[in-house]
Amino acid sequence: MFELFDFYRFKDYYENMKENFGEQFLHKNDPKLHVSNPIEHEKARKSRLDEKVSQKPADKITDWLKVIEKTHLKHKDDESVLERIKEYYHKEYVIKPENIPESAFLLEQKITRAQGHGIIEITDSFKQQKIKEIIGNQEKSLDKWVDYLSSSDAMYSMWAKYWTFNSMIKMGKLEKKEDENTKAEKSKFVKREKDTTASFPPLNPRALAMTISVIEAKAKENIKDKKERNEIENMSKKLDETEFKNLLNSENFSKIYTQFLIEMPEYSKEGLKETRGEWVKYNQGSKPDELVKSLEGYPLEWCTANTDTARTQLQDGDFHVYYSINEDGEAKIPRVAIRMASNNIAEVRGIAPDQNVDPYISDVVKEKMTEFPDGEQYKKKSYDMKRLTEIEEKNNLKQEFNKDELIFLYEMDSKIEGFGQHADPRAQELRDNRDAMRDALIILDCTKEEIATNINEIHVKTKAYIGPLIKGIFEKLSSLEYVYTSFPNRRLQQMEIKSDVEYPQTKDAWMRAYKEKNISLGKSLILENDTSAIEEMLEKMERTVLSENQRFVGLTVADLGFDFETTYQKICDKAKSLGLDLCAQDDGPKLRLLYDQLINDYVTPAMKFIKASDGELRMWHFSRNSDGKSELDRRDFYSPGKWSNDHRFIFRIRNKNHKILNIK
Repeated sequence: MFELFDFYRFKDYYENMKENFGEQFLHKNDPKLHVSNPIEHEKARKSRLDEKVSQKPADKITDWLKVIEKTHLKHKDDESVLERIKEYYHKEYVIKPENIPESAFLLEQKITRAQGHGIIEITDSFKQQKIKEIIGNQEKSLDKWVDYLSSSDAMYSMWAKYWTFNSMIKMGKLEKKEDENTKAEKSKFVKREKDTTASFPPLNPRALAMTISVIEAKAKENIKDKKERNEIENMSKKLDETEFKNLLNSENFSKIYTQFLIEMPEYSKEGLKETRGEWVKYNQGSKPDELVKSLEGYPLEWCTANTDTARTQLQDGDFHVYYSINEDGEAKIPRVAIRMASNNIAEVRGIAPDQNVDPYISDVVKEKMTEFPDGEQYKKKSYDMKRLTEIEEKNNLKQEFNKDELIFLYEMDSKIEGFGQHADPRAQELRDNRDAMRDALIILDCTKEEIATNINEIHVKTKAYIGPLIKGIFEKLSSLEYVYTSFPNRRLQQMEIKSDVEYPQTKDAWMRAYKEKNISLGKSLILENDTSAIEEMLEKMERTVLSENQRFVGLTVADLGFDFETTYQKICDKAKSLGLDLCAQDDGPKLRLLYDQLINDYVTPAMKFIKASDGELRMWHFSRNSDGKSELDRRDFYSPGKWSNDHRFIFRIRNKNHKILNIK
């Protein structure tokens, strides 16, 4: 039961006041209430029974409220009575299936699309499930108010209960915003319409007690002479005297309740700064009752607050909720939910607008993510989807993209990752509707004159080349930072091994070097699991000494002019015709130490094979998965095999004056 300090402040008033000030308050706020059908019906009933009937509006309202009190509170031992009352309210106030707007279904499409799953089909079955969920949520949220106001905990006058309930059923979704200038929190419940799909307002007994307390004081003062009226104590922690007075003078339940609601520690901006608390795990397959109950009374948009939804989610995997502490030091305030699907993170929800994680709790979430195998991967996917959605919305508003946004959209630094099985279609859709060459000028910080599209246009001021590879091209590309066969997705990566750097000379020395590299990379790895195969290749490879720096280029089979998969021999022959050579056997290990590989990048140095003890011909292979793990791997060569046209190889850029000394 909530604290009743506000209620008892006016105890003497309840004992001594004889006027029906509350009913007068209701009449003042709704002058037509006393002639409404329910009240006129009660008046007629009393007339038929020859009972005294007053014509005063407040008296008529009083008689009617006695009927409501009798029907709602005099049958506490008969649960069926209250259930019939709830059924009546469901029929009157819960949204009808035919009034659920198409936007409710499109919202699901939007959410799914924003997560990178693509566009889901809105089938009849999907609609029926969504309709059931919306209606179920409204019924349960409405029942909470009926149960509470009918209970012994709600020690309020019937007029106050009526005012509360009649106001609450007109309130829709809670919208929280921050004033751009003052940074003050602004919240309001939007008006409930017949097509409102949001649940009824969350019931917070403490905020309700304060709301009724101040409005009872206001109703009492209303019937006094102006000279006798007293100032009502400001019970707000955020409003000054003038602001509080203006709020109270509105006599608007929605506004007053909202103000006290957002001042609760669990809702206020100041309260969110308290991040101490604990994680609670609800095991897969467990009953949803405890989870759902822990979320009651909080303005959450989580569908998990619905018992049926929570039950379905718990069937798919564990559910983790972080509760921060309340004023009593109890971890009760839900802040973050992590839903699992088997052993993978399915979604992370917070209490900020659009179910985002509030900024104060982000460090708690970051630490929690380290416990999950796909924690780092999920964070990147979540970031990518959020940013792609922001860019999509910016595009819809016809706003220009900045350089960073274009780099992200064109996947210059890493692939955009979503939660679907395939690439998020929005990125390609956005790129298809843009002028890639115009965007290239922004991304590459170039003018049109500084971008060459054929070999004859290359001059001393050229910064980028976007065009086909032809014989002699690599002799002219050494000074260029950006080289593409097609912008933006086919960039040639240039690398260099310096001649004045000493590299390990033995297998053990190489392994130590990789161990040190592993430490410098932090959590990333440098070697594949089968280290024995790597060690043998390091032992058997020829070691070389360079007379000068050696340049390398990474390019795809398609860059070489092949539209389809082709053999390794044809790939090497074409590369040699363009002025490229195979890598030395020890180029791979050297490049692996130097190569700053992108996420989801896979590349193979084209090289002279190393013959293993089992007779297999082996090549080096570099990879970096979406979890950030970098590896020096190996590939077994299969002569008849073909390589896809999107596979990338590394070749040496030929230097006629270059001398290479093999020392083994």
